[in-house]
Amino acid sequence: MKIDFFTSADADDLAPLLEDMQAYYSVFCPPRETIVATLRGLPAGAEIFVARLDSVIVGFAGFGANYAGPGLKPGFFLKDLYVTRSARGHGIGRKLMAKIASIAVERGFTRVDWTASRGDEKLILFYDTLGAAMKEDRVFFRLDGDRLRALAETL
Repeated sequence: MKIDFFTSADADDLAPLLEDMQAYYSVFCPPRETIVATLRGLPAGAEIFVARLDSVIVGFAGFGANYAGPGLKPGFFLKDLYVTRSARGHGIGRKLMAKIASIAVERGFTRVDWTASRGDEKLILFYDTLGAAMKEDRVFFRLDGDRLRALAETL
């Protein structure tokens, strides 16, 4: 297995995994050409690792830097971690997380934060095996769609 930073040349190969992830979570998925165009035009600060087995992308982790946090130090926020069903159970998710941890340490970051579905017991157990601490004192919020536009219009 090999883990590398995503490049725009990977867009066509990563798009099917994003479609698969959206189906897994039963959420809307745009057409593939939209996904590929979005991947090719990612904003600065959005980083993705892709995991390959025999040159085929079988997993990815999307993350970005954030500031501030505990001790006013920068950290990463993991947005997505996904491994194809056929590749699960082979340590790919763990290696993607270890790669993010190594980049965080290399850059002088002090933490990696993320969210997980409370109902996904296997996922929570996986994160627990990494040594992650569940933060019960935090609540996840999202502002999107009409509510996002409504707030933007208040300026």
